[in-house]
Amino acid sequence: MLKSLALIAGLALFATAAAAQTSQGRPQCNNRDEVLNLLAQKYKEAPVASGVTNNGGLVEVLTDAKGGTWTIIVTTPQGVSCLVAAGEGWRKMEQIALDPEA
Repeated sequence: MLKSLALIAGLALFATAAAAQTSQGRPQCNNRDEVLNLLAQKYKEAPVASGVTNNGGLVEVLTDAKGGTWTIIVTTPQGVSCLVAAGEGWRKMEQIALDPEA
């Protein structure tokens, strides 16, 4: 399971580099406070989940109050946040333990 999470985090960081070049060749990155403020103002999104990658990056999922829109960002240890993915129709799922003793 830990290896799967590390793989996902690595893919997220790879996707960050790709996503950063998608808007007319301009990076979709800025300091974290600016990114959070923009997403709050434009889409009414706020962080609902986060995790730390092996190299110290912060992965965050943001959604609006109704789950209509969502955004995933990755923030480097230096405080630069980049858009990884965004979309509509976010829904929270109940976490189910794979280990019966967990």
